[in-house]
Amino acid sequence: MFLSLFIIFFVGIIGGILLEKIRIPKIIWYLILGILMSPSLFNIIDEGLLKISSYLRQIALVIILTRSGLSLDLKGLKEIGRPAILICFLPALFEIIGIAIFGPILLGISILEALLLGSVLAAVSPAVVAPRMIKLIETNYGKNKRVPELILAGASCDDIFVIVLFYSFKNLVTTNSFNALSIINIPISILSGIVLGILLGFSVSFVMKKFKINTIIQVIVLLALSFGSIALEEFVKPYFAISSLLGIIVMALIISLKNKNDAKKIQSSYNSLWQGFEILLFVLVGASINISYAISSTGLIIIGLVVISLLFRTIGVLISLIFTNYNLKEKIFIIISYLPKATVQASIGGIALAEGLACGEVILTAAIIVILITAPLGAILMDNTYKKLLSYDNIELE
Repeated sequence: MFLSLFIIFFVGIIGGILLEKIRIPKIIWYLILGILMSPSLFNIIDEGLLKISSYLRQIALVIILTRSGLSLDLKGLKEIGRPAILICFLPALFEIIGIAIFGPILLGISILEALLLGSVLAAVSPAVVAPRMIKLIETNYGKNKRVPELILAGASCDDIFVIVLFYSFKNLVTTNSFNALSIINIPISILSGIVLGILLGFSVSFVMKKFKINTIIQVIVLLALSFGSIALEEFVKPYFAISSLLGIIVMALIISLKNKNDAKKIQSSYNSLWQGFEILLFVLVGASINISYAISSTGLIIIGLVVISLLFRTIGVLISLIFTNYNLKEKIFIIISYLPKATVQASIGGIALAEGLACGEVILTAAIIVILITAPLGAILMDNTYKKLLSYDNIELE
């Protein structure tokens, strides 16, 4: 196992740095490294590491959601207004609808399975988008109309929306029915998750203010509460529906609102944690793919479905921007910025396969294909079009 970890981290870091030199997201290299190490090719990854990969993905997802909650700017969303709210869920919703329509036709899967597939593919990637939007904010591109802020806020909320839908659809696929109890459990799990997050968030905020705890201990406490929330969900599942992941997001959001200084330090620590888990996550996802299946006719069909889903996403973005003062060039840039997929797909793409669902292999293959297509495409387009599509606004905003 230690040899596998050495290759993953050392070769992963070196390759990632080299790829970023040519402006291609490093996560693409991590995926390729995982595919090369996989049992389908050179088979040099430790079997024990693959066996615990589902748990490692769950930890990575906890880190992603906590970072999202800590970084959400509710004030910024309020200032931008209606388009900021709509873009948080409408593009993803349209993409899921597109896959729900064409998935059964092209892949022969059920509508429920297509909804599950759509919820995996629909999330935009903050890992690709966020650093570029921060750069635009710092260099004053699109500043006057807050274009980078709109995209940043939308990217974070988009992920949260999609992940909540994914676990709801997964429960429906597992039971293989739209029975009344399954449907009722969706809003119950959402509301109970919010309540859990509020309780945890206010409790942690109170402790942080009452006792001067250093940042490392605060991070450990948050991780412990996150794992405890997931364990609670598993324990009460036979009796009561609760969304622990939504609870984790809300907990982080409350801490961010009540303890801004502490939240910034905690977020910095979580960012450091993510540096390591990002490599591990994408390599393990790449190592899980069945190469012969991916390069078969099914893989080509999935590519066609991805193209269709992106067209539906584009319609969702345009509808979100109706009756705004964004010009055509700015709308095109926002569409481009909503193309990249990576982080969420890597985190939840393998769950259906790990849980033995019939559609698991299709979903994992589609998750990797969509990352390989959209992450470099979106990154390259953003890097090479922002100066042409966005205005340079060297002014101070209130």
